Amino acid sequence: MEKGFILINCELGAEDYIIEELKTIPQVKSAHVTFGAYDVIAEIQAANSQEFDTILSQKIRSLTQVMSTMTLKATT
Repeated sequence: MEKGFILINCELGAEDYIIEELKTIPQVKSAHVTFGAYDVIAEIQAANSQEFDTILSQKIRSLTQVMSTMTLKATT
């Protein structure tokens, strides 16, 4: 199991849109609006590293209005 957190910067005012889109991805276990350097934080749980990377690159980073991300992989 691969777990981690994705810190997301998005366009101004797009936080609610990003949260709703993240909720449609089964591997996203939670998503929250934050205040500070990043706008949204999402927790991901994937079966393996490859699935984790695919979710990040093809599902999350490709969302319209996502400007940048930072990935924090958790160790088990």
